[in-house]
Amino acid sequence: MFKKKGPGSYTDNLIKRNEDAKSVRKIVTIVIISLILILLVGGISGYMYVKSALQPVNPESEKELKVEIPMGSSTSDIASILESEGIIKDARVFRFYIKFKNESNFQAGNYTFSPSMTLDEIIESLKSGKVLEEPKYNVTIPEGKTINQMAEIFSKQLSFSKKDFLNKVNNVDYIESLIEKHPSILTKEILNPDIRTPLEGYLFAATYNFYDEKPNVEAVVKKMLDKTVKVVTPHLDDISAQDLTVHEALTMASLLENEAKTFEQRKKIAGVFYNRLEEGMPLQTDPTVLYALGGHKEKVLLKDLKVESPYNTYHINKLPIGPISNFAESSLKAALNPEESKNLFFLHDSKGNIHYSETYEKHLQLKEKYIN
Repeated sequence: MFKKKGPGSYTDNLIKRNEDAKSVRKIVTIVIISLILILLVGGISGYMYVKSALQPVNPESEKELKVEIPMGSSTSDIASILESEGIIKDARVFRFYIKFKNESNFQAGNYTFSPSMTLDEIIESLKSGKVLEEPKYNVTIPEGKTINQMAEIFSKQLSFSKKDFLNKVNNVDYIESLIEKHPSILTKEILNPDIRTPLEGYLFAATYNFYDEKPNVEAVVKKMLDKTVKVVTPHLDDISAQDLTVHEALTMASLLENEAKTFEQRKKIAGVFYNRLEEGMPLQTDPTVLYALGGHKEKVLLKDLKVESPYNTYHINKLPIGPISNFAESSLKAALNPEESKNLFFLHDSKGNIHYSETYEKHLQLKEKYIN
């Protein structure tokens, strides 16, 4: 006789395994179906999004929008500008479309676009360089200029006064709004009450085109600050690597701009400045004295060196409280790539050459030889 099998018998275990297997198959089936549905829905959604992004923003629009494409703009820059101005729906899709069609050689200029334009029409305009019009004003701001000097230049060529410009760039509420827009470049450091003008050093030296009959101060500052952001942003990692803040880096760049003309000279002087800072020595650079005095002089006198100012590097043994002028990108690069040496001194001779020395005694000898 066979005995009745108990609850832990082979047959019961087999039945239980079959039931577990069925449950697993059901779960796997549900998961697979769910994944397929997710991929299907995602694929359809992605397809619909890209398809929509390839269409005009508003086919019925009759609006005309002026859009400036600055010199040296990359395709990424152009795509971002077009998206921000509402000419295209998605900058990434536009970039992929350009690559897919192998389009390039876009022209800088001031364009008239419409939200009703197709991507092909936009691309054709950018390739042919069909601009709206010639700029009404071309204003060149040279390197090494202070905001006071810039205000003078703009007031002679544009419709606002020097006072209008200076009042705007010294308006605290306005400066705070700019800090909010550009937090990676502008910080609360520029609102230090000892700083003469908050945006000193932050309005980039370049030639600026204006297409309006009467561009206002805010439009001018925006254009200049946008240029600064574009120039400085690629160097942010190097600024951090040098253990500097952006404000300190721009301050150093402004000193180098006023001390030397060539990139190699600026690198060498940057090395001297960093050596002196490391030793706790004052930088003793004459351009900071002139800025502290608030004017230009052919020769800095001994009495001038005693002026008490957070800008005067004969009075302080650190960087000035802020930049003393604008600067060229080469000065910023030199500030971030100083030439290593043991030099602590340098001087200029009457022929424009710069002589370096490691000791004060050697410096005095060079001074006797080339200056006295």
